[in-house]
Amino acid sequence: MSPEQIREAFRVSGSADEVLGRRTALVDQLVTAAYRECLAPRFPQGLALVAVGGYGRRELFPYSDVDLLLLTSRDIQTESQREGLSAFLRSLWDSGLRLSQSVRTVPECCEFHQGNIELSVSLIDQRFLIGDSALYETLAERLPKFFRTRRPELLRHLCNLARSRHARYQNTIYHLEPNIKETPGGIRDLHLIHWLAFLRGASEPPSQRLQDAARFLAALRCRLHYESGRDNNVLTFAAQESCSEDPAEFMRQYFRHAREVFRGAQREIELSEAVTEGSLVKQFRDWRARVSNADFTITRDRVYLRTPQRLEADPEFALKLFEFVARHGMRLSLDAERRLLARLPDLERFFAQPRPIWAALRSILSLPHASLALRAMHETGLLQAIFPEWRDIECLVIRDFYHRYTVDEHTLVALEMLDSLRDPPSPAARKFSTLRAETEDLPLVYAALLFHDVGKGSPAPDHASASAASAARALARIGMPEDQRHSVLFLIEQHLTLSSVMNSRDLHDPRTIEALAHRIGTIENLKRLTLTTWADISAVNPTALTPWRGEQLWHIYVATHRELTRELNAERIHLETTSDPHWAAFLEGLPTRYLRTHSEADIRWHLQLDELRRAAGIAVDLRRREGSWRLTVLTKDRPHLFASLVGVLSSFGMDILKAEAFSNAQGVVVDTFVFADPMRTLELNPSEVDRLKLVVQRAALGKEDVRRLLKARAPLRGLPRGRIQPTVAFDSSVSDSATLIEVVAEDRPGLLYSLASAISEAGCNIEVVLIDTEAAKAIDVFYITKDGRKLDSETEASLRSALLEACQEPASVA
Repeated sequence: MSPEQIREAFRVSGSADEVLGRRTALVDQLVTAAYRECLAPRFPQGLALVAVGGYGRRELFPYSDVDLLLLTSRDIQTESQREGLSAFLRSLWDSGLRLSQSVRTVPECCEFHQGNIELSVSLIDQRFLIGDSALYETLAERLPKFFRTRRPELLRHLCNLARSRHARYQNTIYHLEPNIKETPGGIRDLHLIHWLAFLRGASEPPSQRLQDAARFLAALRCRLHYESGRDNNVLTFAAQESCSEDPAEFMRQYFRHAREVFRGAQREIELSEAVTEGSLVKQFRDWRARVSNADFTITRDRVYLRTPQRLEADPEFALKLFEFVARHGMRLSLDAERRLLARLPDLERFFAQPRPIWAALRSILSLPHASLALRAMHETGLLQAIFPEWRDIECLVIRDFYHRYTVDEHTLVALEMLDSLRDPPSPAARKFSTLRAETEDLPLVYAALLFHDVGKGSPAPDHASASAASAARALARIGMPEDQRHSVLFLIEQHLTLSSVMNSRDLHDPRTIEALAHRIGTIENLKRLTLTTWADISAVNPTALTPWRGEQLWHIYVATHRELTRELNAERIHLETTSDPHWAAFLEGLPTRYLRTHSEADIRWHLQLDELRRAAGIAVDLRRREGSWRLTVLTKDRPHLFASLVGVLSSFGMDILKAEAFSNAQGVVVDTFVFADPMRTLELNPSEVDRLKLVVQRAALGKEDVRRLLKARAPLRGLPRGRIQPTVAFDSSVSDSATLIEVVAEDRPGLLYSLASAISEAGCNIEVVLIDTEAAKAIDVFYITKDGRKLDSETEASLRSALLEACQEPASVA
């Protein structure tokens, strides 16, 4: 059967078994034919072809590599034999096979090489194809002894490899676009289960659920290979849409199968590591076991039930088990998980009735390893038994091209991030760690995070309100006191507030902070909401909480805290105290906001830059800050100046995080840009720092064609263009002196330049710019004035059209 016929048969049946078996048979034919033509005449004996790895298992996916062992009795010595081997390999490559071959003798196959354990593992699945059968039998007879002798090293190596691979994917199956081969719960874990069980000598067949998962993953991998025409194993959003008319439900099926595989892999790893433990490790585990008590015992860092029958008589005993996990930070044993799963129907019936169990849950949430306990409750189904509301978000995919995980996994990661503040994961997190330590009633923050996204499982457009409504019912059912319920529901309803303000409001505008303080109300609400926001953003994806965003969040906390405690002193810098005429001349005409957003040291530095500006016509300063760069430009104002500076930074591939523009009575502007360097261009190429400063200087003086610079930029890769429809919104109520414009559009190189140019051409002045990007979506906020005042309705209408047109411009600047 030809590859095209195999593909057509799969299209009809959807069965991976036929693909794997038929492609293996087809490759067998090609390999044996090439052997007879090229190798048999030159090797009458002393050479055997052996299929290994996936080829040996007869698991050749449509575009999988073909692993082949050329087993020889001695090194290939004659020129004729070498020519025959070259002709053999060329023949297979010309047939379209991606061959991965090795040439080994029997002794070499039965030697343990620390640097090439993969060869030994591949021999677990070996199959004779053609050639010297006696030579192959010699290998087949010696391999069992080799595997018995080297079992500890092979088990240890496989377990270490698996744990490293799982860690690369954050030890979770719940990725929105998973690699179905490599991520936890993928096909590689199915291989791992097979290899570890073989080496341990386990004889029990895989469970029916594991077999179902293997068939599902195999069919899915075949489909991905055929649709992409290569060995592609990433289940992208586009692939999900092609697999099902209901991609969300399809992904729930995938995650349920992956969960079964991941559990099986973890089970095999634990059993295998128990075989390889040394005496020192066992002594340490024995020491850890001293935390055992009358209800629970510890063996090999896993929690066992001493009296499992108590689950039948007292369902609330399950909560004591998870309190033990939260206190000591040790995972459940497979036996304890199995017993909980067996009692799950009874536990669901018990907890379906209102029960005063908040005190027990509060105890869990107040302990050092609360997130570990909650994850274990989720994996065993107890969390859903207590809170059926969680079933709506189990394995739920929200496809916003920004979140990495499913909704339930995002929530569990957020809880883990809050736990991590006990021992800050980074220097930038230390401030939030201190905040955590001084925050009262932390269990309320954990409870809020537990429910903050359950509303995403409902059709309601506002998931925060829907989440709060679900939480209100659940928290009343478990007997949480009304005042504590009120605090938790406030955090859920407002959990997006700080993020929204951080992304779309001028944080140095007193009205912004005043409005925020009025909404939050109390210092304790502010502390809890800040921690909730930090954990929520941190759990979006590993890079979501950049140093810049972390600093912005901390700034909001500090400013709002001052407002709530009435310690904010707007007059802390007094112009009348200076006798320096240069100081007075420089500040004359600058908005008072300049004084609020810059320290005295900043202003003195700007004065030094102004001295340079007076001598050269322009002063440019570029320096690195924690996690970002800051560019400051002082020069005489001119039309399109701000847009030109934006264009230069964009042409260098920089991501602008924030921009400010001030102008004094002398017409001197102080433009400041905070930007990220995603490709580390400036860090790795110091000469580029000087080049960027030079280009900025030329652009500011009108000596550089910024459009020419932008034309050299490659289009942004990512989403197909047109997936995000641009919107422009005006708001004159958020500032006393300016109109706020929020533009949401598909990101591209030069977008901010186009927007700034449109604003300048409308005769408007940009006071402040706030920039945020979520995947391919740009969210740009401008504070705009015209003739020193807010925009009138006529200007708003014409500017709206111009901005929408700018959003639609092609990625390359003409």
